[in-house]
Amino acid sequence: MNLSPKQIVNELNKHIIGQEDAKKAVAIALRNRYRRAQLSPELREEITPKNIIMKGPTGVGKTEIARRLAKLVKAPFVKVEATKYTEVGYVGKDVEGMVRDLVECAFRLVKDEKTAEVSTKATDVAEKKMVKLLAELKKADRGETAREVFEANLLESLRKGLYDSLVIEAEVSEEPSSMELVPGGAAINLGSLFGEMLPKKKKKRKLTVKEAMKIYIAEEADKLIDDDAVKEEALRRAENDGIIFIDEIDKIAGKGNTSGADVSREGVQRDILPIVEGSTVMTKYGAVKTDYMLFIAAGAFHVARVEDLIPELQGRFPVSVELSSLTKEDFVNILTNTEHSLTQQYAVLLAVDHIDLRFTPDAIEAIAEISEEINLTSEDIGARRLHTVMEYLLEDISFNAGGDYPLVPVEVNRAYVEEHLSKITKDRDLKKYVL
Repeated sequence: MNLSPKQIVNELNKHIIGQEDAKKAVAIALRNRYRRAQLSPELREEITPKNIIMKGPTGVGKTEIARRLAKLVKAPFVKVEATKYTEVGYVGKDVEGMVRDLVECAFRLVKDEKTAEVSTKATDVAEKKMVKLLAELKKADRGETAREVFEANLLESLRKGLYDSLVIEAEVSEEPSSMELVPGGAAINLGSLFGEMLPKKKKKRKLTVKEAMKIYIAEEADKLIDDDAVKEEALRRAENDGIIFIDEIDKIAGKGNTSGADVSREGVQRDILPIVEGSTVMTKYGAVKTDYMLFIAAGAFHVARVEDLIPELQGRFPVSVELSSLTKEDFVNILTNTEHSLTQQYAVLLAVDHIDLRFTPDAIEAIAEISEEINLTSEDIGARRLHTVMEYLLEDISFNAGGDYPLVPVEVNRAYVEEHLSKITKDRDLKKYVL
């Protein structure tokens, strides 16, 4: 998708409120990828992405910015936590796992795209297969009808969904089992590892026609897709479009610890360094270079500072942006001006139980005020605070809803908010006097 940095920021604004500096930084990084792709191969080799490090409290949009960015351009994306990795020589995950996860994500993306391309052909073949099976089951109903006409009628009924809940015995491919090669490690799928070397076993299962059709379509799509081409494209996408989001980077930034649980912190940084600098990692789909992947690191940096990271790693994240805590105005915008906002989510959820939930502007303002003040007087958890506040606020309505009642209009205003959030506001008031 060929979007200008301004267009990228406009798209991000639909989901994330504020944090303009961070949005600009990621928009420029994304556009630079497009610019690089237009250059000659010689120049392209010389230009590497300018990785970004984000500083800011939890819940202000660090992960969401990176995730929405990847979704916008359908780029392979993985979010990893730096604290999950250990230095080479210690029991635990090694840092190369993040690259393997990215390639796996790229493979699934490409496979889904190719499946969508062949879905019409695959559906046609699967329908013919199912019609033959149904014709055998329903042969007693055929009577004097010609076979072609009978099968055409079955196909029409199948497409209308008339047989969706009919239970049949279908022969389907059995998925090869997964096994752990290393205790506590990731499970390896033997089928994906050895490919065609393992013969596919067939087994009979009792399924509804709808379930069997899904399996048949997937099987036929697999036959139509060139797996080698998918692997090749997945590796290319991971290398050139991949985004790796390393969260909690501040938790491995400790200095001066040479013993105890923190002994491998600096070691993890040193292990991450070659991957961010550019190296080749072996995956089950082939070798992948990390030179042109975009790395976005993030952390709260309450205790540690960016300067506490080893200098070599700091140098690999030349763009540093600080995200600010959310204000009352930000909370109001989050509740009203984002796509699928929290107020809309609760309204559609409760509409299932015939509750017509509406929030007045003064209620939204009261929720925003309370959320901001609780973040100031206790832990600052950013926009996640809204989930806590909304759950408390709508607890009674959610509990009493249910049943086949006519549509009940429920208006939430400031008085309702103050009454139902009195418990957490009292706790908040007491915290002002606690040192």
